[in-house]
Amino acid sequence: MTSSADDVLVTGPEAVLIRSDWTAELTRVPADQRLAFATSPQRIETMLNSLLVNRTLAQRARERGMEKDPIVQRRLMIEMERGLAAMMVERIETDAGAEFDRATEKNLARARELYLINRTKYVVPEEIDVSHILFDVTKRGKDAALAAANDARAKLLAGADITELAPKLSDDTSVTRNKGRLDSGPRGRFDPTFEAAAFALKNPGDVSEPVLTRFGYHVIKLEGRQPSRQMSFDEVQSKILAEMRLKYIEDARESVVAAIRRDPRVTVNQAVVEGLIAKVDIGAPPVNAAPPAPGSSPK
Repeated sequence: MTSSADDVLVTGPEAVLIRSDWTAELTRVPADQRLAFATSPQRIETMLNSLLVNRTLAQRARERGMEKDPIVQRRLMIEMERGLAAMMVERIETDAGAEFDRATEKNLARARELYLINRTKYVVPEEIDVSHILFDVTKRGKDAALAAANDARAKLLAGADITELAPKLSDDTSVTRNKGRLDSGPRGRFDPTFEAAAFALKNPGDVSEPVLTRFGYHVIKLEGRQPSRQMSFDEVQSKILAEMRLKYIEDARESVVAAIRRDPRVTVNQAVVEGLIAKVDIGAPPVNAAPPAPGSSPK
């Protein structure tokens, strides 16, 4: 079935929507998201409903002659200018993106330069993989929790399997799901005290002394350690280029806006502008203030 811009999509008692309405409205969605947007029947229905409501209300406004009011006319002009300005910004950004994409060799050389200058930015931090058993001091009492933690540590050092021991002993609510095993992570992911003790463990299989945190006493076992490493340029090339492209587009947009704001030909009628400032008498009673009650004395 061939499609036309004039194909009727929705007909209401006061308004009609055609395919070109949908096409125009879809351009408000970022270009890289339009295909995904158009695959969702729910999103399409929501957009068409919104268009129908707006068009119906606009028609009712015309029937009342609202568009003839001078203030309404001025507001409509400002709204149109706001829309055109937004579309102009989109055009500036699109043109800047296309200009960036044409300079492939130059961009790649700059990306390599940025990589060499900021190598530390592209380092995968050290990560550890640990298991733990938690003894809640609120639930057990501090002395009892510490004693239980020491007992559990002794069993682990004697060869007990933490995946079997943790479900029996740990007060961590997630233990039934993870059997004490925590997701691996870098520094900054764990409680600071827990983290310091965990990263201090040297070799897989090492078990910590009981560690007190705000959650209680932990006995921590190091399961594995992934040392930090420097990522290669090939690994981060696409990320650097994407950041460069975004900055290029932002700079192009801001350059145009800044030039308008700083244009020396712009003049401000300061006296008239200052007249826009509402003058308020702080000592005056509120407009809607109730009169004083009979016989009351002023404060």
